[in-house]
Amino acid sequence: MDTIPLSLPVLLDGATGTELMARGMPAGACTPRWVLEHQEELLALQREYVQAGSQVLLAPTFGADRVSLGRCGAFHQVADHNLRLVELTRRAAEGRCLVAGGLGPLGLSLAPFGESSFEELTAVYTEQAAALAAAGVDLFFIETMVSMAEARAAVLACRSVADKPVWVSFTCDDEGRTPAGTDVLAAMIVMQGMGAAAFGLNCCEPAAAAEQLARLAPYAAVPLIAKPSAGLPERGADGLIYPVDPAELAAAVPALAAAGARIFGGCCGAGPEHIRAMGEAVRAVDFSAFPAPEHDPDVIPCASEKEARFITPDVDVGETIECTPDLLEDILAAEEEAPQGALKIAILEEDDLAVFAENQYAVKDALCLWSDVPELLEGALRLYQGRAFWDGTGDLDRGFLEEMSRKYGLILL
Repeated sequence: MDTIPLSLPVLLDGATGTELMARGMPAGACTPRWVLEHQEELLALQREYVQAGSQVLLAPTFGADRVSLGRCGAFHQVADHNLRLVELTRRAAEGRCLVAGGLGPLGLSLAPFGESSFEELTAVYTEQAAALAAAGVDLFFIETMVSMAEARAAVLACRSVADKPVWVSFTCDDEGRTPAGTDVLAAMIVMQGMGAAAFGLNCCEPAAAAEQLARLAPYAAVPLIAKPSAGLPERGADGLIYPVDPAELAAAVPALAAAGARIFGGCCGAGPEHIRAMGEAVRAVDFSAFPAPEHDPDVIPCASEKEARFITPDVDVGETIECTPDLLEDILAAEEEAPQGALKIAILEEDDLAVFAENQYAVKDALCLWSDVPELLEGALRLYQGRAFWDGTGDLDRGFLEEMSRKYGLILL
């Protein structure tokens, strides 16, 4: 399933962490474990969201993965915690709204900047996604992402365990960059290519969300999510205070809608009254009055790990680069000395995959990946933290290439 299970527009819930902290959860607590020890607090909060009009409740499974739970001594309780947390949210929903399984960042980095492999990331997310699917969530919500690698691993994991919609949301600054340096336009291009059913932004200020969503809308093939925070937190006598009140957050809805958002909710500092006010504002919007974004049919969006890139069907890929020990230098030279707007890297044997994985981060331009061995091409597509294209020069089965397009977003020219 790759469609939105509700008619648009959709109203989500608001913050969980900051609202639970206001109800007694200590700062720095392991949220999944605290919730299981204080179940009535979560039920009360989520029932308030239902009463405020939320159509989707996000189960408090953000951080209920093996890595995050391991930091509080519960790495072996992924299946148990996800099941119990989803059951709690289902009790709060009382059949009146959908239940989403939340997945968040792990805080791990790929080599050569970290010690994790992409398959390790995927395994962690697959374990949690399988637990959420077994618990019966209606959709997956991959939220507050900052790196392409973790987001890609999470999407692959969710789509591998269940035929349920996958929504993805990144956080960014005013310039549209995540803390890891990825342009959220590149992130959207990659995520929707891999089958995400919706894409958006959360944990950013409303004005920044509107500005960046407007930049995404011309290239969006899926509904856009706006889940801003209630402003930047300020230090108060009793802790952090979020300055944007419900009326102010609701006042941002028309701009978010005009920018392309069709799924609305709140992040840090946004409680049930914020969601109630946002719902009223959403109902007042005439979405039919907005012109459809213009799409240039001759422009094909691609992306590297951090940059959005655009090609045309007749793109010049330059000289083919092979995966030698000089791959990093060859990539840099191809992009700096002979800028074509695209590179072509060939994967000719098994050992090439390790070389490619270690150096793929250096690619900034659009990338054509090529191999005449199906398994090698899929291996490279799995490792590449962007959205590559196929120039049609090889002799691979069309059905296989279409499967690579569905799974990894490979663009077929």
